[in-house]
Amino acid sequence: MNAIQGFAARPALRFWSMALMGSAVLAASAQISLPMWPVPATLQTLAVLLLGALGGSRMGAAAVLLYLAEGAMGLPVFAHGTSGPAVLMGPTAGFLLGFVASAWIAGLAGRGALRQAGVLTIAHLAVFVPGVLWLSSFVGLEKAWMAGFLLFVPGTAVKTALAFATLRALRRG
Repeated sequence: MNAIQGFAARPALRFWSMALMGSAVLAASAQISLPMWPVPATLQTLAVLLLGALGGSRMGAAAVLLYLAEGAMGLPVFAHGTSGPAVLMGPTAGFLLGFVASAWIAGLAGRGALRQAGVLTIAHLAVFVPGVLWLSSFVGLEKAWMAGFLLFVPGTAVKTALAFATLRALRRG
């Protein structure tokens, strides 16, 4: 049995290897950002949507959880190369935790364009619920709504459309 056959024969090894690669993709997407305050605009949500939609709910959520654990342990995986428990308690923590639910929901995209578009939209919006609520404890609900959601609506629409187009293209091939 060669190494590739051995890898394929071990589902747990394959699952966690894929989740680890997904966490690396998520870490890379965090470094592509527009510096905004209090929440930077990154490509993370695009990565989260694709991790869930392409890898399934379990793998997508596992990749996000690994990413959060890596950041908590001090690896510079969060936006702008930040890390540590302080980030997971700071203004962006709710958005980071929302990634888990978002990846899980995106994993339910299945087949069919209408279903995929709807699920990806809901998955993307799921990031904002804990994100805005957590951010409001730092800046108040009105500012959190403006700076943590409304400001991001155009980018959210573009990233959701990109995730949808990517999913459709990859599922055709």
